Amino acid sequence: MQYKILRSKNEITVMSGILIVIAFLSKWIFENLHIFKWALIMASILGAAPIIIQAYQALRVKVISIDVLVTIAVAGAFLIKNYEESAIVTFLFLFGAYLELRTLNQTRSAIKELTEMAPESALKQTADGEFEEVDVYDVDEGDILLIKTGAKVPVDGTVLSGEGYINEASITGEAIPVEKEKDSKVFAGTILENGTIQVVADRVGEDTTFGRIIELVEEAQDSKSEAERFIDRFSKYYTPAVLIISFIVWLFSKDIELAITILVLGCPGALVIGVPVSNVSGIGNGARNGVLLKGSEVIHDFSRSDTMVFDKTGTLTVGDPQVSSVKYYGDGIDNALRYLASIQRESDHPLSKAILYEIGESNPLPVGNTEVVKGGGIIADVDGKRVVVGNVALMKKENIILSEEAESEANHLEKDGNSLVLTAVNGKLKIIMGIKDQIREGVKEDLRALKALGVKNLIMLSGDNQGTVNQVSQELGLTEAHGNMLPEDKAEYIKRLQDEGRYVAFVGDGVNDSPSLAVADVGIAMGGGTDVAIETSDIVLMNSEFSRLPHALGLVKATASNMIQNIVIAVGVVFFLLFSVFFSNWMNMSIGMLVHEGSILVVILNGMRLLSYRLRDKEIIKGRTI
Repeated sequence: MQYKILRSKNEITVMSGILIVIAFLSKWIFENLHIFKWALIMASILGAAPIIIQAYQALRVKVISIDVLVTIAVAGAFLIKNYEESAIVTFLFLFGAYLELRTLNQTRSAIKELTEMAPESALKQTADGEFEEVDVYDVDEGDILLIKTGAKVPVDGTVLSGEGYINEASITGEAIPVEKEKDSKVFAGTILENGTIQVVADRVGEDTTFGRIIELVEEAQDSKSEAERFIDRFSKYYTPAVLIISFIVWLFSKDIELAITILVLGCPGALVIGVPVSNVSGIGNGARNGVLLKGSEVIHDFSRSDTMVFDKTGTLTVGDPQVSSVKYYGDGIDNALRYLASIQRESDHPLSKAILYEIGESNPLPVGNTEVVKGGGIIADVDGKRVVVGNVALMKKENIILSEEAESEANHLEKDGNSLVLTAVNGKLKIIMGIKDQIREGVKEDLRALKALGVKNLIMLSGDNQGTVNQVSQELGLTEAHGNMLPEDKAEYIKRLQDEGRYVAFVGDGVNDSPSLAVADVGIAMGGGTDVAIETSDIVLMNSEFSRLPHALGLVKATASNMIQNIVIAVGVVFFLLFSVFFSNWMNMSIGMLVHEGSILVVILNGMRLLSYRLRDKEIIKGRTI
């Protein structure tokens, strides 16, 4: 019976409202006080039923809830035959609960939208090589799937054949389609906008990036911040206190209507709901914009950050070194390039890819007598020639003479942050290449935006040489920059900053920087949807988009501010109502309940503003000189 009544709360609210309308129409139009009285009695009993049940359930677990206060107040009003008050209070309370539930559900729209994006079926290859449609839960790792134009990708996988463009907005927040071809990675929940591809399933179900994003956002929205935990403790003592105050007022004044009114006006509903709705809305906004905030505590910590520490490679820079400058000396350059390419094809050095890309297509030659010089380069025989490839130190060690022009060029490139690769053939210098990682597009403007948002210190820590680090730092206008640092050195440096009283956020790639991500007050990973990034950090910037960082900081600051606004609104309304009870003649239980429910709606709508949050005047902020 109790379950049926609680399930019918919305219908009861409507019926109660209709009875109240009938009551007042019969009084004002037909002047029938008999119908007026009994319609209000029926509305009171009907509306009080679910409230009494909820109060009983709360008392069973030794909790004095808002429902308990309202039940006592309604019962008191009913006993003193103030049926208008009892009927209106129950209706407003139920209607307020309905609006609260409906608007709060809207704040969880990010989860709803993500869930709706989840694929439900897949075209799976059978033993005879044909493809049949199966439920997505029937797909296992290693299965081969066919994905056609307009279909959702059902798994995380690798493209076996075909090509097309995939909209990865559900993962990265970016709607611009990404080209996919053989060996490209694809993610569940994304949409193939054109083309046809076959994919081998690498991860399925809840293990996919998409599934884990949904799980993370759900956990984050259900988590409680320090402010919420405080309000829970506060409500635990505040609600009984209101009951005691009401009893004391009745004891001294013998005015039961005043005591009942205090019970209604003292309900802390807006205070209880205000902070959670801000958290849920802020986390939901982040999820829709490629920023995963892993819990409401992160919002509190990140909003206070005054120092932001960055890894260089893969964070401030692209992490994909490219040849920035090439100088040739003497003749036979085409052959020298061919020798260099032949050696680099057999090398696993990080710069080899950039060199081969710069040289382009060439027919490789046999390479023999290869000698790897640690910290210097490679010496090998190619096509009967002795080829030395490496840095300036290796050239000098091999007695290869550098002209003044070559030395000047080498010094210039090094000062500009380049790694040098020199090539000599039979003792004569032929090529100097400058290779450097490229700074991410728009990073300089994004750093300005961060500083405009209140970050006082922008610090870079890198394992690269100090010269390169200084060059990048100077170009980006950072506060500090330190090179030649191992992962443990970075973590130790962050601890020193914390000992100085700074709130530190660390931004890294989530792999070799995991010690720093763990020790910082807030760890922020340039995720790209990787396992390590999602597991080790507090915040993940999907698809490694640095430009999401200012949005993330602005969002958490707006969310933290929104929480405070809601607390002030909730507490302010309660004090206003109680003040009005004692120092005005117009305040009564019905008006108080109307204002009370209105305050709940106000804090919910205020929190929901965060769903549409955008970094205000971003273009103006980015254009400022710092």
